[in-house]
Amino acid sequence: MKRLFTVVSLLVLSEFSAQTWANDDQYIQKFAQYAVEEMEKYKIPASITLAQGLLETGGGQSRLAQEGKNHFGIKCKEEWTGKTMKHTDDAPNECFRVYDDPRQSYEDHSVFLATRKYYANLFNLDMKDYKAWAHGLKKAGYATNPRYAGILISKIEKYRLYEFDQVNSKEVNFAILKMYPGLKDDQAYMASLESSKAVEKKKVSKPAPAPKKVYAEAPKKERVKTKSEILNSILIKSHPNGGLKYVVIPEDTDIQFIAGKFKISEEKLMKWNELETNQLNKNEIIFLESKNSDGNTAIYKAEYSEDMHDIAQKFGIKLNKLYAKNRMDEGQKPSAGQLIYLIAKKPRN
Repeated sequence: MKRLFTVVSLLVLSEFSAQTWANDDQYIQKFAQYAVEEMEKYKIPASITLAQGLLETGGGQSRLAQEGKNHFGIKCKEEWTGKTMKHTDDAPNECFRVYDDPRQSYEDHSVFLATRKYYANLFNLDMKDYKAWAHGLKKAGYATNPRYAGILISKIEKYRLYEFDQVNSKEVNFAILKMYPGLKDDQAYMASLESSKAVEKKKVSKPAPAPKKVYAEAPKKERVKTKSEILNSILIKSHPNGGLKYVVIPEDTDIQFIAGKFKISEEKLMKWNELETNQLNKNEIIFLESKNSDGNTAIYKAEYSEDMHDIAQKFGIKLNKLYAKNRMDEGQKPSAGQLIYLIAKKPRN
């Protein structure tokens, strides 16, 4: 009951108009409880989990966090059977997991680290050594940003997140009050703690009544767009790799339609996109100009069933250049989890 009370207390925090904290502070107050609970279950430092959440969500403000309750940017992967959403990250139109609430995202993040062989060595580290964990995550390929470890360490030290590595799930609220002592003088906040405690006692002692049936009017059905209307609504987008112009095909069609719509010859489109057939499938990426020789990030882990053409389109790289960077023969397929180089490795001196 104490743990539940603490969660409720922290969630209430952001609702008071008297508070003027920045997004990062609000995020810490809301989600420190989850990070500590995950630390107890999976032995992942709470400071690391919170810092990753802060970074990935921009203090809880990212589209993935707001719409998908996804706080760690975890992509679908082959084993995911839950809800999904499309989002542009390193490449356009990537598939990301969608959760019912942030707690599921925190749990899935722990499972993700604990069950993948790339991260196995992390669990040999001291759970209170956040610096070793930060560098270990970068070395294991969790992120492509070369400064990733330093950014995590900076956030942990700026907000003293290492203090959460020293507490258990029943002590999180006291750690919050220690970090933000001004809360003790906030009568509204302190009153909310007592109120929440009373509410939780009542819930335990007296079962909630059965919900009343509500009969609502059936929602009006929206008119379904025709395939032609969907295709004609295609908009040109800018790719993260240098702003290349591209489109995502919303319905199955052919190259002739795209050529006619954007006034580009079929030959050029076939060449720029290394196409072997003029048939285009839904969600396929098609570039409207020649792709680049390098990617916008250094390396990428191939996903299940992806081929080199899929990766070339995802990152806006010429297919022959991608084969060359990875010393692979034309037509050779990568295995799931294989590191694919998107920028040529510098020769050693």
